[in-house]
Amino acid sequence: MTGPILRVAELRKRYGNHEVVRGLSFAIHRGECFALLGPNGAGKTTTLRCCLGLIDPDGGTIDLVGEPVPKAAREARIRVGVVPQMDNLDPDFTVEENLLVYGGYFQLPRQDLERRIAPLLEFAGLAGKAKTSIRTLSGGMKRRLTLARALINDPDLLILDEPTTGLDPQARHLIWDGLRQLLKQGKTILLTTHFMDEAERLATRLAVIDHGTMIACDAPRALLAQYVEPEVVEVYGEAAKTWAETRGRALANRLELAGETAFCYANDAAPLLADLATHAGVRYLHRPANLEDLFIKLTGRELRD
Repeated sequence: MTGPILRVAELRKRYGNHEVVRGLSFAIHRGECFALLGPNGAGKTTTLRCCLGLIDPDGGTIDLVGEPVPKAAREARIRVGVVPQMDNLDPDFTVEENLLVYGGYFQLPRQDLERRIAPLLEFAGLAGKAKTSIRTLSGGMKRRLTLARALINDPDLLILDEPTTGLDPQARHLIWDGLRQLLKQGKTILLTTHFMDEAERLATRLAVIDHGTMIACDAPRALLAQYVEPEVVEVYGEAAKTWAETRGRALANRLELAGETAFCYANDAAPLLADLATHAGVRYLHRPANLEDLFIKLTGRELRD
């Protein structure tokens, strides 16, 4: 097929009086990793469920792997792999049986499925675990198996909904390595995540959404250059707020207070650092701007539930 592997235009979804997705539009091209970022309740998971035909939208159009959704959602899902937020492996089956049963949903020949299992387990770092009970696997192992399961049908598009939530750093890095391998092989990935470093490491492009609408969409570096000053100085400690009000606001391009920390954003941090060096009562960290700064700038610092 030519054109985007997923095209969403003016998508809308309402629950009662609350419109969760409000005119969302984006397109994903083959071979890229597209990250969908947003606070809790921004509409990310609802958007994914609409794209997969699991719920019907109230407006807009969706074209998934060349098929209209929801009209031909079943045909489209045959060519898509999904890693949901929560693992839904069958605890009564072994690792191998989970892959075989799931592969059966795609009506793949048994011989093809059996041939795919060993390479997928190798890819997921689960070689030698084929006969192992799901109940004995660690959380990281289960998450990697869920990723391997999503690849059993050799999908054109892989959709991952917060794939590393709840995992320790080692498990997260193993999954990141696996996803980078898939991108090198030409796979296409749609990713939602709350980990900004995950998006920064993996995403070719990303979209920030909030309250069901798109705020920004571009390559990570391009968005940082457009919205956030290049240097950040975090000033913290009991005297940070006083310093921020008396000195910091005049020296920074932009300053935000969060608890006992002052975030100073600057095009040139040298004046900030020179001033801080003369104040013994504060501590500080100087770093380049990152996607977390972008996310906070666009969606705010308030807690979302």
